This record gives sequence, C-alpha cells and structure tokens, in this order.
Amino acid sequence: MDTLGQYYVVARQLYSEDSFKETHEKIHRRRKTLLDHVKDYFTCDSKRAKNAALSLLPIVGWMKIYRVKEWLLSDIVSGVSTGLVAVLQGLAFSLLASLPASYGLYTAFFPVIVYFFLGTSRHISVGSFPVLSLMVGQVVTRLVPDTGSPVNITGLEGLSQDEQRVIVASSVTFLTGLFQLAMGLLQAGFIVIYLSDTLVSGFTTAAAVHILVSQLKFVLGLTVPGLSGPLSIIYTLEIIFGQITSTNICDLVMSIIIMVAVFFVKEINDRFKSKLPVPIPIEVIMTIIACGLSYGFNFKEKFRVDVVGQMVKGYESPIPPNVEVMQYSIAEAFPMAIVGFAVAFSVAKVYAVKHDYVIDGNQELVAFGASNIFGASFRSFVASTALSRSAVQESTGGKTQIAGLISAMMAMIVTVGIGFLLEPLPKSVLGALVIVNLKGMLLQVTELPYLWRRDRPDFVVWLGTCVAAILLGLDLGLAVGLGIELLTVVFRTQFPRCAVLANIAGTDLYRDRKDYLCISEPDGVMIFRIPSPIFFANIEFFRNKLTEAVGFNPLRVLRKRNKALRKIRKMLSAGMLQVTKRGVLPTGYSSANDSEDEGKMEELDLPSDYSNLPVQVNWNSQLPANICVPRVPIHSLILDFAAVSFLDMSAMKGLKAALKEFIRVDVEVYIVSCDENILDKLCSCKFFDDEIRTSMFFPTIHDAMTYVQKKHPQEDTPYKDQRRKTPTKTKEACTKL
Repeated sequence: MDTLGQYYVVARQLYSEDSFKETHEKIHRRRKTLLDHVKDYFTCDSKRAKNAALSLLPIVGWMKIYRVKEWLLSDIVSGVSTGLVAVLQGLAFSLLASLPASYGLYTAFFPVIVYFFLGTSRHISVGSFPVLSLMVGQVVTRLVPDTGSPVNITGLEGLSQDEQRVIVASSVTFLTGLFQLAMGLLQAGFIVIYLSDTLVSGFTTAAAVHILVSQLKFVLGLTVPGLSGPLSIIYTLEIIFGQITSTNICDLVMSIIIMVAVFFVKEINDRFKSKLPVPIPIEVIMTIIACGLSYGFNFKEKFRVDVVGQMVKGYESPIPPNVEVMQYSIAEAFPMAIVGFAVAFSVAKVYAVKHDYVIDGNQELVAFGASNIFGASFRSFVASTALSRSAVQESTGGKTQIAGLISAMMAMIVTVGIGFLLEPLPKSVLGALVIVNLKGMLLQVTELPYLWRRDRPDFVVWLGTCVAAILLGLDLGLAVGLGIELLTVVFRTQFPRCAVLANIAGTDLYRDRKDYLCISEPDGVMIFRIPSPIFFANIEFFRNKLTEAVGFNPLRVLRKRNKALRKIRKMLSAGMLQVTKRGVLPTGYSSANDSEDEGKMEELDLPSDYSNLPVQVNWNSQLPANICVPRVPIHSLILDFAAVSFLDMSAMKGLKAALKEFIRVDVEVYIVSCDENILDKLCSCKFFDDEIRTSMFFPTIHDAMTYVQKKHPQEDTPYKDQRRKTPTKTKEACTKL
C-alpha cells in the first residue's frame, strides 16, 4: 500500500495513565472465574445439544448443501482415481509396517468409513501414511522380530509370525486411536501448535531416510532382519552392504526402470496438470505391467523374486486389542497419535483455506481416534493421510468425502474380488514405488540454506530433529526435536534483543537508534525497549542489559554517594570542611579521619539522606577533598513495555528493585505502553509505594518524551548521524576539576 504524500494531524492533550483514566471512564467488566467456565461447560440446553450433535456429525452439515448435479460426477471421478492410488499405497506401506501386503487394503477401507461421518475436512484422503507405517513397523519388529522368538506376550502363543504381527499392529493402532479420541474429547487439539512447520519438516525428512533404507532390501532382493531402536539405521546399512554381492539383479533392474518411469511421468503430471483432466496413473500402469511380466515369465521361480503372495480374500471377523501389547507400546503410540493428527490437520487446513470452509481440530482428533479404533478391530494399522493421495483427490475434482467413500469402495473391490490378480506382484515394485514417492520429503533438505540465512534457531531445530530422528529412531527423535524447539523458545525469550530507541526526526515514531540517520535524542534522556515478556528466567538479563545501556550501575553509584555523604558529614563535624559563599572548602587534612566508616553496610543501599547538611550536593560538579563518585549522565529513563505481555512475581520483585535503584540516584523512570492487565496486576500485588508511583506510567513513548522535555527544557540536537561513535560506558572516575 502506497502511503507517500499522505498525512494525518492529531491534536490532543498529553496523557499519563492516571490522567487518561480520569478523562476517559473505563467500563468495568466482570471476568469469568474458573468455576464460571466449568458451569458453562456442563450447562446444556436444546440449542447447545443440537450444536454438539452437529459438531460430532459434520456429515449433516455438508450434506445439506451438497449439489448433486454439480458435484456427484466430480466426486466419482476423484474417488476412482484416488482409490487406485490408495490401493497401491496400501500395499506398499504395509511393507513398511512389516505386515502382509493385503492388510494395507484394510487401512484403505475401514478408517475411511468412520471418517466419512465424523471428519470435518472434505478433501483429505484418509488411509496409510509412510511415516506412521514405519513407526508401526518398528514396534512390530521389536515385539515380533524376524529372527528369534517374540516377546513373551499372552495371546500370541501358537500363532504364525504374520498373525502375531497383525495382532501387534492392530493393538498399537487401537491404543493410538484411544490417545487421539481422549485428546479430542478433552479439547486438546491445540497440542498441534507445539509441532512447528520446521520441526515437522525435519522429522518427515528423517522418516524419509528411514523409509528409503527400509525399502533397500526389497529393491536389492536381500534378506535383512527388521531392526529398531537407536542406531538401527546404521546397523541395517551395515547388513545391507555386507550382503551387497548377493543382490538380485532382476529386482534391481525392475526397480530402477519403475523408479525412472514413475519419476518422469510424475514430472509431466506436475508440468501439465492444468491441461490434463486427470493425472496419468503411472503407478497403476507400472503395477499392471509388472504383475503381467511376473506372472508370464514366472519371476518367482526363475529369478527368485520375492512376490506379494497369497492375498487375504474378504474381511476377517473383528478382534479385541491385546492389552499386553498396548502396555509394551505406550511410548510409541503417543508419538504416533501426535504425528498422525499433526500431518492430517496441516494438510486439511491447507485445503480448508483454499476452498473456504472451517475445520475443527478437536473434532479431527475425535474422527481419527474413532477411525483408528474401528480399523484396529478389523486388523488395519494406523491411518492418517498422505499428501500425494490427498493431492490426487483434490486435483481430480473431489468436492466432499463422498470421493473418499468411493476410494474405499475401490479398496473393498480389490480385497473381496480381484486381489488374487496382485499375488504375482514383486515386492521390489512396491519398494520402488515407495522410494520414488519420497521425493517431496527428501527435497525438504533444500530448506536448510534458507533457514541458515533467515533464522538460525529454526535451522538448529530442523537439523537437530532430523539428525536425532535418523540416529535415535523416530519416537526418540521427535522427543529430542520438541526439546530443542522448546529450548529455542526459551532462548528467544530469555535473551531478547533489547534496544535503545531514538525519535525519528519530525515524527512521533521511535526506532532503534543504530538503524537510522536522522534521529532526535535530547541530552539526558534514554529510551530502552524490552521486546519480550519479563519473567524469572530473564529478569537478571534485562537488568544487566539496562545497566549496560545507561553506562553505569545505579546501585554502585548509590553506595558511592552514601559513602561520600558519610565522609562529608565527618569532615564537617571535625572542622575539616568550611561552608562559604563560594561553596564548601577544605581547611585541613587528617590521615586518621580519612578512612571511610565501613560499618552498617546495609544502610548504603537506602535512599541518600541529605538532612542536616548545610549545602545542597550536586553530584555532577566538583566535590571537595578528592571525593570520588561516578557521574550519572541521564536524568530520565523511559522503559518501553509495548512487547511485555506478562510479568511473574520474580520479575516484579526484580523490576521494583531496579526502578528503586535508578530513582535513588535521581533518575526519573517512566514506563510506557504497558498492558492494562499488567498494570492491574501491579496494583493488586502492591507494586507501588512512596518511591514507585502510578504517575510514572504513560500510554505512549511520545507522551512520556513530551512530558520529560517540558520538565527539563533544553536545546537538543534534532539530527544526529548514526555513524557517530557509540558513547562508551561511563567510567567510574573521580570528579577532579
């Protein structure tokens, strides 16, 4: 917006906070107490019950406005396209979960049915997500390893390895759903705000590295046991490179061809997406070709290629979760619940903004929790959303979750009717499809140079999260990333960038004095900005920065002055000083009486007592008898509290002590732009006394500066060049004139 040449003129009286309150009457509102909020939460009437029912069943809301003639055909086309992708991703991501491929189709069906009724997003495609699938796989391989006996868990006896793994995966999924449902019912959707975009980017990049390594055994046709825990990725790579000479050439060549073909066609889809009615389903095409070739040339027997094998036909009866498995996997299930919700909510929020509708974070938690609980009962694993699959659903014209329902029907058709056609599909094909779809997540590493140039703390969060998740595992890596992120927040608030402000000449604006050339700085006045809340962790930093800015330590100056007053009184009483019309003159010296009385040191911190002195002491002028007292170069200090959002009790004590130190060395202190809630808190906490008064508070910097200039009239230099040398810290030198 161009504002050059535009002006505004305001003529008003000068206000302090006290005079403003006297002039403008404030409305006193009754603030709700915790008990009031509890009563409101549990109060129910017909209108609230209706709204609650509609919020729990969002389908009722969007079904009312559904345009059958305009949207139905688009939803059908989108659903079929998304369903084809969902089927292939379900098969591929089930390998990440260390489960038989057919169970990925369950994840593409059961959670979608529940989300259709409970979800608030109309465009995300619910189903398997590679990061969550890998996290499930790590739990599965820990409890039911590839080699050796599984963990002693009641209910797994007499079952095959695949059956044991299915029970473990479904139990973990059930627990994840319980966490999500509980957070949704407790209105804990805000928890996602603690996962910043930077943290999620670093975490998903690390997950992509784990996924890539986990799929190498399928691409190379090697037998590598699934490992989990810290440094598991290093041990897995060690095993892979130890067996590299045993690579199955057929698997490798087939994987390379598929990855190259899929990569180039996806680039074509991205470049010409505005001209293509639907993206070219290259994954489906390559899967059909690979299935045909594998069946026709009998890859399994001739080239010892590992294939999908027997598919489960139809759906099995529901099963209860295994409680012991849930006990063993609590530490992994909670991060899964957070990551699954965070990813889905981020994607849903993008499409909600694009298509102008509202999503509810708490209801999304309820929807995904119920979806995972229901899906786990039918042997599916943790569901969220995949960015690529959701992009297909939205870009092919999907308007509502009817498209998602149709995609679930596609998965059901494959499961019930034509799943046997996928039995000769080589697992290396699925591994290649997984790897080629990691492009977006792996390319997030290109964000690092930008973060390094623009925001170093975010760079540390990204790199720390990524490295920790790669080396320690995804669950511990996420915890480390959260710890680093919280530390950066603490660092930003504990060590803020304080600044000395100056007036931009000819305006009522005040900016950092180091950044501008034409500034106005009246002598003896300093404006200090605090750009963060003040609390127990940064109050000492604030006091040190303030002392550094003014160039002297007020407490030390006060002690020096009180010592000097003691000495002056002793010399007057001993006749060593004489009061004349020209001032106080020394009349003699006594070595015995020159030593300072060091007793009662606590009295040195009290306000200076000038009673019973025959003269007025000017501390910035010549003092008799070589008395040394540091000079105070300012008479007024203005503290800008515009960015101070809260003060805790420790900060109030430290602030009060700091203000008194300046006031006791004859520096007038003014606080400006203080939030009214903070001012009310200061009043209620008895912050004010005979020295610190409410009259030192002003609504703006310009009000305080105008008041100071009227109280201390002087000829100030209106323009100063920022290239001048910064005043050095005042030396505590003796005043000898």
